[in-house]
Amino acid sequence: MPTAILIDGAYFVRRFRAIEPHNAHDAARAADLACRWAMLHLSDGSPQKENGNRAHRRRRDLYRIFFYDCPPLDKKLHNPISGTACDFKKSDEAKFRLALHAALLTKRKVALRLGHLASDTPWTIKPTKIDELLKKKIKFEDLTEDDVIPQARQKGVDMRIGLDIASLAYKKQVDQIILFAGDADFVPAAKLARREGIDFVLDPMWRTISAGLTEHIDGLRSTCPRPDKAKAATGGEKSENPA
Repeated sequence: MPTAILIDGAYFVRRFRAIEPHNAHDAARAADLACRWAMLHLSDGSPQKENGNRAHRRRRDLYRIFFYDCPPLDKKLHNPISGTACDFKKSDEAKFRLALHAALLTKRKVALRLGHLASDTPWTIKPTKIDELLKKKIKFEDLTEDDVIPQARQKGVDMRIGLDIASLAYKKQVDQIILFAGDADFVPAAKLARREGIDFVLDPMWRTISAGLTEHIDGLRSTCPRPDKAKAATGGEKSENPA
């Protein structure tokens, strides 16, 4: 039976940018690597003997790659510090996200599954500035318009991941699921899949996961380059990814 590969888009983009910061807004590159790193999971990496001599690697069949994300923020908001109007539909992030989705739709055996953003979009202070405020390194009056960001909250993404895992497991469409993610939201769905006999493998893209998560998966494997090694290999300049 084949393998289904599920990718949490928001998580993937964060890790992609940690690995290739020089390509942070290269949507075509992100789409290509999402598929490339996913496809690497189809090879188990263990050479097998054939006819006693020839070695080859076992390769699994692909059911489909599911990429879960949300449309970008496209509202016009006023910065609470400066009062300046901001049209986020024209932002680099919005352009990147739309281009990424368009690129993924052209890929073979890739299904784009979109949730939506919450209707309310409150502003929040950047974590680094919150830390400085708590340590009394700066005062609230010292904040600038660049120190705050809109807090766009995704809705429906985790639900779609869970429903797809359950559907794949109950319908016996696959016998292995690979999930690109890094938090515990997937645990209930993973437990269900494992009870149905599914081999459940987590790819955290080299992010450290909590020890408690390991009991709910059957394997842990990252196919992308380590962020620190990727930076060392490029020397801060753009180069071909070793993956």
